Amino acid sequence: MHNYFNLQHFADAGTLVNATGGFANAYDSNGGTAFDSDHTLSAELKAFYDTELLENARTELFYAQLAKRQPLPANHHGSVEWRKWNTFERASKLTEGVIPTGQKFGVTAVTGSIDQYGTYTAITDRLELRAYDDVILGATEEMGASAAETQEALIRTALYTNTNVLYCDKIKKADGSVNATPTQNSGLTEDATYHCHLTPEMVNKAVTVMKKNRVPRIGGKYFAVIHPSVAHDLRASDSWIEAHKYAAPEEIFNGEIGELHGVRFIENVFAPVIKEGSGSVAVYATYFFGRDSFGIIDPEGGALEMIIHDKGEIGGPLNQFSTIGYKFETNGATILYPERLLRVMSTSSFSASDEAN
Repeated sequence: MHNYFNLQHFADAGTLVNATGGFANAYDSNGGTAFDSDHTLSAELKAFYDTELLENARTELFYAQLAKRQPLPANHHGSVEWRKWNTFERASKLTEGVIPTGQKFGVTAVTGSIDQYGTYTAITDRLELRAYDDVILGATEEMGASAAETQEALIRTALYTNTNVLYCDKIKKADGSVNATPTQNSGLTEDATYHCHLTPEMVNKAVTVMKKNRVPRIGGKYFAVIHPSVAHDLRASDSWIEAHKYAAPEEIFNGEIGELHGVRFIENVFAPVIKEGSGSVAVYATYFFGRDSFGIIDPEGGALEMIIHDKGEIGGPLNQFSTIGYKFETNGATILYPERLLRVMSTSSFSASDEAN
């Protein structure tokens, strides 16, 4: 005789469960903790569609849409290798009858490896039964936002390691003259006398640097991902206003706000905001991209996945809770061509109030 039992009945929903009156501990009979202002819920378990998570996450991704994608087949080791051809030197003048020395040719390999990320939330059976709103839909939307934010943060952190950096000029507010050119974050100033904003002139300077480095464009343009606080100052400039007075370019990527000096700007609230030391002002990183500057691994079977276990699967001996979560695999970002990625550091008129992110 064979005995069968469901191992899911022994699964763990964790010690934090969302209940009707607050947060409960699945293993604490003393009760739960009341909701706070940031975590109140009205809930109901209804039909769930995985596409809701994927679509919501996709609309929040800004850096990832500029990456060179590299597939990783299933049953392979968790890393991939990008290869790029080495360049040749210019030709030299030939001497009649003399065979010149040939140049070496080869490839340079850049390797990236993946890690797994994920999170979940648990809700009680009473919350499912007595709720008015659609808790699954609400949780799915917020999980999609969480997944996108996780991916964006991993990419921006990886990109920040690139040493190709330009610091915005220190400009005197009274007359617009350049006082100095900082060489590190601590030299960026925002006070009553000076600022270090990303001005149209600095955008032009960044483009010039990329042109000198022979950075290939993306569809004929460079792209930049910019924080809203930095975009606010740039869009207030006369050059930006004049450039967009009659122009209405078709948006290619999520978050596009306009073009200046051959750069199409994408606004992203997760662009780096940095504060170094007590009392320091916020400084911002705006990334300028050429083609294939960084790579992202697309692992087969490891893409973003929404996972739901209803109370019959995961809810313990009395079917008391369900879980909703997601997981995915990513390398964050791997820099392929350092010269094709330019980080421009600046302040903004919001530097005194913005917090590091």
